[in-house]
Amino acid sequence: MEKHSRELDLFAFTITWIIFKTLSGGIMAKVYFASARAKKWKYDDSMPGKLEGLLKEIGLMNYFSPEEWVAVKTHFGSEGAHRIVRPIFLRKVVDALKRIGAMPFVTDTVRIKGLDYLEVANQNGINHLSVNAPVILSDGIYGNDNIMVKAGEILGEIAVASVIHDVPAMVVCSHIKGHINAGYAGAIKNLAMGGVSSSHRTCGWKCGRGSMHTIGEGELAWDAEKCELCYQCKDICPLDAINFKDDELVWEGDICWRCGRCERVCQSESLSLPGDDERFMRSLAEAAGAVISTFEQKKIIYINFLTEIQPECDCMPAADVPVIQDLGILISDDMVSVEQASIDMLLEASPLPASLASDKKIAEGDDILMKLHNRAYLLQLEEAERLGLGSRKYEIVEI
Repeated sequence: MEKHSRELDLFAFTITWIIFKTLSGGIMAKVYFASARAKKWKYDDSMPGKLEGLLKEIGLMNYFSPEEWVAVKTHFGSEGAHRIVRPIFLRKVVDALKRIGAMPFVTDTVRIKGLDYLEVANQNGINHLSVNAPVILSDGIYGNDNIMVKAGEILGEIAVASVIHDVPAMVVCSHIKGHINAGYAGAIKNLAMGGVSSSHRTCGWKCGRGSMHTIGEGELAWDAEKCELCYQCKDICPLDAINFKDDELVWEGDICWRCGRCERVCQSESLSLPGDDERFMRSLAEAAGAVISTFEQKKIIYINFLTEIQPECDCMPAADVPVIQDLGILISDDMVSVEQASIDMLLEASPLPASLASDKKIAEGDDILMKLHNRAYLLQLEEAERLGLGSRKYEIVEI
């Protein structure tokens, strides 16, 4: 049976989830955890070895079938941003899926020009040879191969990458980190931004991830007196929407998807792009829900890698040193639970010296990501739970 003939829209998925939770008596989701610490000089105590243990513990055969295509969704990183989910971990996921007879492939959506992005993935070590599976772009090399899916009150509809829309099963491998807009980036952001295309063939960025960034049609403001003409904003723009002519900034608002990278890298504070944090966080949850709605229940598992926890997204052109020590790996079939467990661990962690955390004088016991970005990042979890995408209540099972 083709996937589209059994697709659930977001409303139906939410109702089904609520009924399931009611009938099950509100049982807390299990979140399996393996620490990053290696206290014995044994392979089983290594991070790759522990990931193998987690995959056995959750029981992949309970979610995926022989010969079933399974997308291993990750982030390919950027040229200069190397602190992604390491290829060795993706390889362990792929090999575990193959052992039960599934047919995995590793994927992401276009963030810069498609062919360039595949080359970035290769430079960062993600290729067929390293991960033992095909590496593809879910929305085609032009980033506009997608299908409109119902997404909720704010977004209405959004362009879900066609491969992610059509594939029957998925493993979401998310690198936990800070984020310019979201404050915290994990599985929700991975699906919301990474499962959705940047653009649609007819309605452009307004139907893609640009509809989540800032407030949709926010206008970029430039202060010429503050500008140092360093051109970092021009160099970082993935769409070439910023140029300079006679030392004057030229912004093409029609093609800009409002990602905010230009504002973030402007060290002279000459650029500003208006935003609405509450709307953004809620729209992240809606977009993640739209992606999930194209799958049947129990066909997605989530793996959060609390490693190399840097202050910014992997789409930036550089990776700063981690602000929090490696903590470990979490895995669950409940997206909201694995996110809440990740955040709870981050809240208990200490800031690392000689990092942005120390630059900002973040102290022991502080909410490190909140201090870094001043974003109410918990809103995305609260909204995801309200939409029925999972529960913030969980039980940790450490292996």
